[in-house]
Amino acid sequence: MSLHVDRTGSGPDLVLLHGWGLHSGAWDGAIPLLSGCFRVHALDLPGHGRSAASHAATFDDAVGAVAAAMPRDGVVCGWSLGGLFAQRLARDHPERVRALALVGATPCFVERDGWSAAMAPGTFGEFEAGLQRDVKGTLERFVRLAALNGADARAAIRLLSQRLAERGAPDAVGLARALGWLRDTDLRDDARSLAQPAVVIHGRSDALAPVDAGRWLAGSLPNARMVELDGCAHVPFLTHRDAFVRALESLHG
Repeated sequence: MSLHVDRTGSGPDLVLLHGWGLHSGAWDGAIPLLSGCFRVHALDLPGHGRSAASHAATFDDAVGAVAAAMPRDGVVCGWSLGGLFAQRLARDHPERVRALALVGATPCFVERDGWSAAMAPGTFGEFEAGLQRDVKGTLERFVRLAALNGADARAAIRLLSQRLAERGAPDAVGLARALGWLRDTDLRDDARSLAQPAVVIHGRSDALAPVDAGRWLAGSLPNARMVELDGCAHVPFLTHRDAFVRALESLHG
């Protein structure tokens, strides 16, 4: 399986893993700043962007494909779905993950017994049903929720929508498969074994991954610190770019 990767800059390696429905272009506003001190590898996840034709049957297969496209010993920054990838990479491919940045991330996106910092199963089920009926409308709903309650919400929605359209229509099969990974993956049991230095970057107004999920990660990872952002929803790299970049620069090493 061959995944698309855009590379730019110089310095220690930084791998950027985007969220569901988007592609590596989601990071375009931050990459010029990050590439001043990192060698940036912006990767399109399986079934997304320019990796749309690359399908993985399972989440672990997808993680393996991402690992094969990455450098060794880099900082891995995962946003949303990309945060699940980053956590599993840190467990299964520690030689490739020197440090972690988890952005709008959670170990588990859907509520379970003993886990309320997540989306209700009924709400998630509506997303899945909507995707079967109307891919475009479901992606538009995701974009709105990603910016909901945050600063400059309208501007964030416009920018995310523009980014979404830049690489053509997403692959419906890949989107459905990745949505299943969001529904089924629960990485809570792994957190205390991830010893890499980590920064958890989370908006206090995040409507897709509640801030309590980020707080749980920061409290459970052995070597993590939390960056909470006021007036920030699910897209801090868009609406709070300078704070996001500073947090990643703290992992420069």
